[in-house]
Amino acid sequence: MSDHPSLQPYADAWTHSIEAISALVRPLAEREWNRATSCPGWSVRDVVSHVIGLECELLGDPRPIHTLPRDLYHVTDETSRRMEVQVDVRRHHTGAEMTAELEYTIIRRARQLRNDKRGPDKTLRHPLGHTVTSEAMLRERAFDVWAHEQDLRRALGAPGHLDAPGALVARDVLIEALPEVVAHRASAPAGSAVVFDVHGPVEFLCTVRVDAEGKGAVSSTPSLGPVVTFTLDWETYVRLACGRVRPQAVADQVKVEGDERLAGAILAHFAVTP
Repeated sequence: MSDHPSLQPYADAWTHSIEAISALVRPLAEREWNRATSCPGWSVRDVVSHVIGLECELLGDPRPIHTLPRDLYHVTDETSRRMEVQVDVRRHHTGAEMTAELEYTIIRRARQLRNDKRGPDKTLRHPLGHTVTSEAMLRERAFDVWAHEQDLRRALGAPGHLDAPGALVARDVLIEALPEVVAHRASAPAGSAVVFDVHGPVEFLCTVRVDAEGKGAVSSTPSLGPVVTFTLDWETYVRLACGRVRPQAVADQVKVEGDERLAGAILAHFAVTP
């Protein structure tokens, strides 16, 4: 139990998702670890390696000294290179080695979180090098681990937990990113409103309003005349927002009403995860 109530929901969501990942991969046959996921260039093994690697860095373990191959097409910038090291260094590990390391990492991180006395505003160093608050880091881990649990479930044909605690964290994180997508990336006109009507295991209706200066904000009041309205299911929303699928591939699952040009621009810039 955290000493700080604001951190506990994120700790609980992280625990729920990472333990679900452990239960999901523990019985896998060796060949199943090589199944492709919707994360470009990553197999089931690679996704689990990524989760292990980031948690180990938060534990303070030294980063592996490892040179990446030059033919990894999905490694395109410094962020992806940094993330790939923890993945590539485990590419020859067996399923048994992977599950053992994952379970040990969960035990260590759970103990660390239980014993952590830092307040939510305490700053710490992110694995990518920048500084974040303790609350922001734990919230990000809850979101990231749930998103990767879903990657694994889709790859293994084992759907579930779309309404888990981590899904509610993901909802909040992704809604917060909408003003950047609508106003900045897609350049929605000043004075306009864009509505997102999401149904399924997680439901929400939100409006992004663009003010006279071109800045976007999420509004709790409905719009009577939105320039665009998107209606789609929660899983499709997550896949688009996390960059797991191209808009063209799920066009039949996204109902668009209003300005088609602006709608296309929003969907083209909808992915907000690295």
